[in-house]
Amino acid sequence: MTAKRPINIVVLIDALGWRYLENRTFLNAELPFRQSLQTILGFSSGAIPTIMTGLPPAKTGHWNLFYYDPKNSPFRWMKFLRILPDFILDHRIPRRLITELGRRFLGMGPGFECCVSPKLLPLFNWVERKNIYGTDAITGAPSIFDQLRDEGVPFRVYSYHESSDAEILKKAESDLRNSNASFFFVYLCEMDMFLHLHCHEPGEIDKKLKWYEASLQNLFSVAQSIDPNARLMLTSDHGMTPVRNHYDLLGKLEELNLRSPEDYLAVFDSTMARFWYFNDKARKAVNSAFSNLPCGRWLTDDELKQAGVFFEDRRFGEQIYLLNPGWLLSRSDFNGAGWMPSGMHGYHPEDSYSDAVFLSNREQGFPMRTIADVYPAMREASRRALAPAAKEPTPENMASEVRG
Repeated sequence: MTAKRPINIVVLIDALGWRYLENRTFLNAELPFRQSLQTILGFSSGAIPTIMTGLPPAKTGHWNLFYYDPKNSPFRWMKFLRILPDFILDHRIPRRLITELGRRFLGMGPGFECCVSPKLLPLFNWVERKNIYGTDAITGAPSIFDQLRDEGVPFRVYSYHESSDAEILKKAESDLRNSNASFFFVYLCEMDMFLHLHCHEPGEIDKKLKWYEASLQNLFSVAQSIDPNARLMLTSDHGMTPVRNHYDLLGKLEELNLRSPEDYLAVFDSTMARFWYFNDKARKAVNSAFSNLPCGRWLTDDELKQAGVFFEDRRFGEQIYLLNPGWLLSRSDFNGAGWMPSGMHGYHPEDSYSDAVFLSNREQGFPMRTIADVYPAMREASRRALAPAAKEPTPENMASEVRG
């Protein structure tokens, strides 16, 4: 049977960790080639651009969402509002208004959230100005979508910006039948929140995975009806670690006789705290208060370099304190006081629960060790998608394209 057109599907399920699949039969028949992939240090804001480009955050410029940039902050004008008391400015209603202002009028992009105190916003900039599932959206490198566009490959991309997971899968099936696209990128985000809340519940996880399995089996069946040699790859950006302990790191900071932003600046995010210091007193006090705590440790520059998240200008923090796997900040900038999930991500990549997944119906011809290796696999698929008669690219060429 001659294929109407080559079909290549990449599915990214947010937070689907290897530990949740290794002893389950999820899509075993359809995707027999299966392995874990080490994620990056940090969150999806850095991991997904790494998947899209094959490069670490230090190269893409995408790591955490807020970074220190007082000269170019789009919120510089807000410094005049610092005279307002915290109970007025740092309240959910002003934060909501600032979020909408940033999204609609200041070019901060659809994902912007006011997740730091409004009085500190004039010191920060925001990384994700564009929808990273579009073209020309990753600042430091071309993404797979830029490559598809430049090479003339008809493609479709689906994400939470437009639809729910169920709606995305329905739309992708329709486009398989009715469009001329050869490359489909399907980002499904709802597993992330599900595992945040239910990672300790095997029965509930089984139910959720069965729904994804049935939906993807149907999608793949449609793809094979068009192209009997259709390719399907399923990956994730990171896993989900069960939470077992909490620590009020912000409380330790509040005990110090320091002022923010006069003495220091800090951003707290679930599993890490990032600091900038404006005098030696603040640096010494914070380092002393955070030494020998049971919940985590300071990361060295060598560790940050090895992890691909070291920035010479320290835009993401002069010092970074990382929690140990299974620990969670009791209070943070990105989550309210009522947020007490049973699972979290953003730990050191060596944590086994943090491992991502890679499943495929075709064995890759080159080693795959980290989520960056998904990119050469997608590039191979994109070359195949150029035309049914196109010469098949070799996996070795795809790997060398990324690694230099």
